[in-house]
Amino acid sequence: MPMARAKASGSGDEASPEVLGYEEARAALAETVAALESGDTTLEEALALWERGEDYARICEQWLAGAQERLTQEASPEPTSAQESAPPSD
Repeated sequence: MPMARAKASGSGDEASPEVLGYEEARAALAETVAALESGDTTLEEALALWERGEDYARICEQWLAGAQERLTQEASPEPTSAQESAPPSD
């Protein structure tokens, strides 16, 4: 599943957003939101946190959309060739 490419952050100790799983992206998003809510950042830092949070949210959305697609495909299996060639029943 392709992942959104996140903007580079200044700390350097974060995992690359391209390889984050859903749980990791969700946890990173929660940490980012907590940092924003603390109010202990400059405007520039808050903007960078907001952008990073948007990236993490996009990654979570992609994972959830992929999971939903898989569930939908599994719930409605494609008809087999025998089913396709059978005449409709009255």
